Amino acid sequence: MTTMQEKLWNRNYLKVWSANFMTFFSFMLLTPLLPLYLADTFSADKEMIGFVLSGYTLTALLIRPFSGYFVDTFPRRTVLLVSYFLFAALFAGYLVAGSLLLFAIVRTLHGAPFGASTVSNSTVAIDVLHPTRRAEGIGYYGLSNNIATAIGPTVALVIYGMCHSYDVLFWIALVVAFIGFGINSTLELKPRPKVENKAPISLDHFVLKKGWSAGICMVGFAVSYGILSTYLAIYGKEELGITQGSGFFFMLLSIGLILSRLAGGRTLSRGLIHQNAAIGVSVALCGYLLFAGVHHPWGFYGAALIIGLGNGHLFPAFQTMFLNLATNDQRGTANSTFLVSWDIGIGIGIILGGSIAEHLGYHAAFWVAAAANAVAVANYFLHTHGYFERNKLR
Repeated sequence: MTTMQEKLWNRNYLKVWSANFMTFFSFMLLTPLLPLYLADTFSADKEMIGFVLSGYTLTALLIRPFSGYFVDTFPRRTVLLVSYFLFAALFAGYLVAGSLLLFAIVRTLHGAPFGASTVSNSTVAIDVLHPTRRAEGIGYYGLSNNIATAIGPTVALVIYGMCHSYDVLFWIALVVAFIGFGINSTLELKPRPKVENKAPISLDHFVLKKGWSAGICMVGFAVSYGILSTYLAIYGKEELGITQGSGFFFMLLSIGLILSRLAGGRTLSRGLIHQNAAIGVSVALCGYLLFAGVHHPWGFYGAALIIGLGNGHLFPAFQTMFLNLATNDQRGTANSTFLVSWDIGIGIGIILGGSIAEHLGYHAAFWVAAAANAVAVANYFLHTHGYFERNKLR
């Protein structure tokens, strides 16, 4: 029988879960429409859209290793609140950016507090979970992203369809993000015990060196998702005649993520990490192949559900791998390395996808996405599985 000490949905966990939802809801309100906004407002071409949007990922990537060090070294609540406030405040920059250059600067700067707040928020979530519920809690924590991803784009498209104003969406994102900041400001965290005889600053304080093999896999998975998520709205509109379909795509993707996280949460709590990972990477690959190979609304939407089902198993399994390769005082570093790997792939995917789509077309870009995913899947089965078993700490 579960004791109060082992309760999963405790008060602090609910708060960081909700704040994470607000982070990604505000983010996903804008993500599917930003390529169209840049094209409509600043007449940016596909390649330029890729470069402008990748700036966000670049700064998130650069800050995350330092974020891991900060949350492992300084009071986590303070690091979380400072980074979250900056993340919320920078939404105001979109409202005043009157040129493509200014927009690119704001978008690039916005990536830094996003990267820091997601690392600190997820690390606090792990801290407030009982050790026996952590693997399961990691899976359910990701539901906050998934639900936000499911409803955010749909809400954005409905609102834009009603008022045809991007500024309204920028204002809503700003308000939602500040609600998340308010929730996190009520956190009550116990002081962490000081780590004695901690080694001087070294690379392992910023990057989890043991996570390199799993990190390479995550880069490959993220390249695929970066290409797909950034260009599917324009592809659907220009080639399939789907004018409002990206919101439904993300909803189906998130339904798959939610269903598979619910199914995989219990198996992760029993230590079946590789079972979840193997199912996830295999199913997701089928989804990318379907999207690349079938240029029809059924392929478009079917791939969304399949990729979601795969990623819902994949993400918590790989995050648990990173955490199980780290010591207890490296949780922030493990989380940041996991997220940095994803950021690298997303950035590569956005830039690579934009360049390929501009010169060779969308079909070629989506086949590159499927190929990158296939390489990552092969790396998992041929190397990462065995490497993790030899180096895990728990």
